[in-house]
Amino acid sequence: RVRRTRLLSTEWMERIMLAVTEVNRCAMCSYAHTKIALEAGLKADEINAVLAGDFSGVNKAELASLLFAQHYADTRGNPSAKAWQAIIHQYGTVTALGILGAIRMITLGNTYGIPSGNLLARLTGRPLDQRSNLGYELAMLLSIVLLPPFAALHALAAGLLRLPVLRPVE
Repeated sequence: RVRRTRLLSTEWMERIMLAVTEVNRCAMCSYAHTKIALEAGLKADEINAVLAGDFSGVNKAELASLLFAQHYADTRGNPSAKAWQAIIHQYGTVTALGILGAIRMITLGNTYGIPSGNLLARLTGRPLDQRSNLGYELAMLLSIVLLPPFAALHALAAGLLRLPVLRPVE
């Protein structure tokens, strides 16, 4: 919905994607989102800065969203209640939910990109990420097929029960 309604610009979304990827160190997502960011008009030095965690050149209106994106990634999806409330206060509920959607989208991408990239590295003889092992890589790839039906049921039930989109840590 964020992309369709242009609630967040493509450039802003890519900065969020790069900020989360910087925390999670997903080589595949870093490569893919660098390409998309370049195509969206971001300059190479800005992309490199965001991937290095340096937001000094970022539009001040977007800065809080990038810092929240890093906080979300660093806490493994359990941001503090104060941080989430600050994002809602700064951007409004609709835009805050759009930011959260972008963060969750790249987090899911990183979840599969890290083991996929490691499996590819393993098969091609490139250096491996020490956080991974073959069993994990294969299990994560298998879960791509098994988890979506459960995720869809969870989303449906959460919507019907009107559960909050995010339950931040107090």
